[in-house]
Amino acid sequence: MRQQLTCTAVLAVALILAGGVSRADHEHHAEFMKCAKACSDCQRECDSCSVHCAKMVAEGKKDHLETLKTCQDCATHCAAAAAIMSRKGPFSDLICTACAEACARCGKACEKFPDDKHMKQCAEECRKCEKACREMLKYVKAHTKTEKGSK
Repeated sequence: MRQQLTCTAVLAVALILAGGVSRADHEHHAEFMKCAKACSDCQRECDSCSVHCAKMVAEGKKDHLETLKTCQDCATHCAAAAAIMSRKGPFSDLICTACAEACARCGKACEKFPDDKHMKQCAEECRKCEKACREMLKYVKAHTKTEKGSK
């Protein structure tokens, strides 16, 4: 934790010495943070839903085994995406592509149980995250074109 704070402080000083942060930088940061939040929200919901599915499997409802696994995998994708997006990583496009696809699959799997409140909530959160990642991909693509055009 201390090392992470030190790295953050060094980056902040570097930005100050480089002339500060522009309004465009703030907007850019906000776009990434919006996607990171959607991914983090989805990760928590999928982790919770996987526990719910495990309980269902333990009660003999074997049809929840597949959703247990999809929720676990989706949560892992979302956690990685949240981390990479929050630091505006150079692989943002890669993780957003993978995360959007994982969320689409997980949402579809959870939608097979429309009468289960927990599964319905997970599907909704997956759809929100999928949408946020797809919007982020459009943003990154447009931003990359803008940067290449200005060089």
